Amino acid sequence: MPYRPEHLSHFKTLAQQRPPRLVVALAWMVAAGVVVSLVILFFVPWMQTAQGRGLVAAPGPGDRAQDASALVSGRLEQWYVQDGQHVDAGDPIARINDLDPNLLARLAEERAQVEAEIAAVRQAQSVASIDVGRTRQLLAEGLAARRDFEQAQIKVADAGAKLAEARAKLNRIDVQLNRQSAQMVTAPRSGRIQSLNAAAGGGLVSAGTVLAVVAPERTERVVELFIDGRDVPLVRPGRAVRLEFEGWPAIQFSGWPAVAQGLFDGRVRSIDPTAAPSGLFRVLVEPMPGKAPWPDQRFARLGGKVRGWVQGETVSVGYELWRQLNDFPLDFGQAAATTTSAGTPAKGDGKDAGKAK
Repeated sequence: MPYRPEHLSHFKTLAQQRPPRLVVALAWMVAAGVVVSLVILFFVPWMQTAQGRGLVAAPGPGDRAQDASALVSGRLEQWYVQDGQHVDAGDPIARINDLDPNLLARLAEERAQVEAEIAAVRQAQSVASIDVGRTRQLLAEGLAARRDFEQAQIKVADAGAKLAEARAKLNRIDVQLNRQSAQMVTAPRSGRIQSLNAAAGGGLVSAGTVLAVVAPERTERVVELFIDGRDVPLVRPGRAVRLEFEGWPAIQFSGWPAVAQGLFDGRVRSIDPTAAPSGLFRVLVEPMPGKAPWPDQRFARLGGKVRGWVQGETVSVGYELWRQLNDFPLDFGQAAATTTSAGTPAKGDGKDAGKAK
């Protein structure tokens, strides 16, 4: 039976009831919110980002903290630096003495003796060579036996063997002297003493023991970000990166980078082909040319923590929510440009290839 307004005449109390204004207003607000949400989901753009955490690092091995190690075994006799002190390359750090204080003097005496032996052997070899020439002439004239000539040649050969043995002994002594002369441990590079091995002071140390760590003060810097393997397909060399340095005030909206404040620009330099033991992939980020420089090294020191957002494709907010709810990777269902060996996108994409087929 179809509904007709006159039917309410039988229900006078129901016909007199009106919904409260608050309920009507709430209903309109819910309806407007639904419409606004749909507009946002389908029309508001959102930039995909691959988020990662990392630290400030130096790209070159020579720009990283280096160890000053003992080159010989012995007793650590004296320190020349203090923790936190600035040093230049070659400045003394510590001195190590051999357990035998007279070792260097005895090695010098032994070397002088070997040099005297070499001089004597050379003199004997010279005399033996003259004797060989004289015996050869007498043999040609028939005034000497061949045995005498052969004996003279044997003497020359013996002198050569003794000379070679003496030279080898001299080389061994020189090696020992050179090693013992390395008792002074020097700074491998200019920088600041970051830590001292105080436990080694006054005690016995072996060759290779780290005595101090010298950290550079001014170096080229990069950022090491560790990205989840799900987001790595988005990361390519040359991609823009937004960086938030530890201790630097910043406001970040990953999907709307133009709104963010206090962040710095970088670009992807390289991506490790294999994952770290943690399962994350390391991405090296360098400063973006033409953009504001990174904070001074006083504020962004080597080893400082960094958060980064590698920027990717621009999609709708609804698509991004759908992707995250389904735990899909970035660029899922979209054609991603292939990357050449130089790190630049190649011409054409998956859609063009599909059309060509």
